[in-house]
Amino acid sequence: MWNFPQILDQARNDLASADDASSLEACRLKYLGKKGLVPAIFDSLSSASPEDKPTIGKGANDLRVLVTALLKEKTKALGALGGGTPCARPVDLTMPGVGPALGHRHVLTQTMTEICDVFERMGFVVVESPEIETEFNNFTGLNIPIDHPSRDAFDTFYLEANDPAAKGRNLLLRSHTSPGQVRVMRDHQPPLAVIIPGRVYRPDAGDASHSFMFHQVEGLLVDKDVKFSDLKGLLSEFCRRFFGPQVKMRFRPHFFPFTEPSAEVDISADIFKGTLRKPWLEILGCGMVNPKVFEAAGYPCLSGRQAAGQYTGLAFGMGVERMAMLKYGIKDIRLFYENDVRFLKQF
Repeated sequence: MWNFPQILDQARNDLASADDASSLEACRLKYLGKKGLVPAIFDSLSSASPEDKPTIGKGANDLRVLVTALLKEKTKALGALGGGTPCARPVDLTMPGVGPALGHRHVLTQTMTEICDVFERMGFVVVESPEIETEFNNFTGLNIPIDHPSRDAFDTFYLEANDPAAKGRNLLLRSHTSPGQVRVMRDHQPPLAVIIPGRVYRPDAGDASHSFMFHQVEGLLVDKDVKFSDLKGLLSEFCRRFFGPQVKMRFRPHFFPFTEPSAEVDISADIFKGTLRKPWLEILGCGMVNPKVFEAAGYPCLSGRQAAGQYTGLAFGMGVERMAMLKYGIKDIRLFYENDVRFLKQF
């Protein structure tokens, strides 16, 4: 017959003398392990008499519950005293801690900041404009009326105007940052030189070179007797500072409704060491501000035929993603938005 009070007293004594994780685990195995005392008591039920079985079974169950409770209590006490638990590791307080990983600016933010910094050093001021625009600022004020053919390429996402202040105006997500030029000219008189960065939206199908959302940087300079040669010199200097002194450029005639004359700027692929098949790569559009844009912005004195001594302006715009892809050799625009840390850590 098993002496359960004596076994319980022995268990208390063994646990009282346990002062670390290893001795505590030894006590657990002695009483509750597969070859421990409590399982041995349950195994003895098969050979016990029918009269003793209830007493032995109840005593074994009570012993298991009490020993389990004592083990939990001792484990908690050792943890509070720094003795650790069976699965704990000792802590070396002299070791340096593991600091949290620090992030950094996204490659697009870096590129946009670099572009703005170049123009700021040339006297431009960075201006931010809202992403939700009026139809007038996004189209009409830039000489893109509702029936203009080029409007199809710029048409964007329209919003419901719940704000009573909208007064029936159509609101939309801007399809370029050029509306910021209209806002600046309506609020300030020339001379002025501003650079306008930000996100823009167009209903384009996503692929390796297109996205429904991307970033642009627009520039506007208005002063007396601004000439196309000023525009060419300004952008040539920007390209040398951004891509390096070895860059080669060319200006091609083009059409934009808000500039006249207009041009597209290409750079030679030679600086990319033969990794691109095309000999020339388009990077931005530019031109002299169309007099109709001056009229819409409230500069009526600038309309019509320009004469010496009058205010004239130049404007240009570029896609930030395209500039980053060319500078860093990125072949798929979708990589910018997938948040793959392996990609982002390279910049």
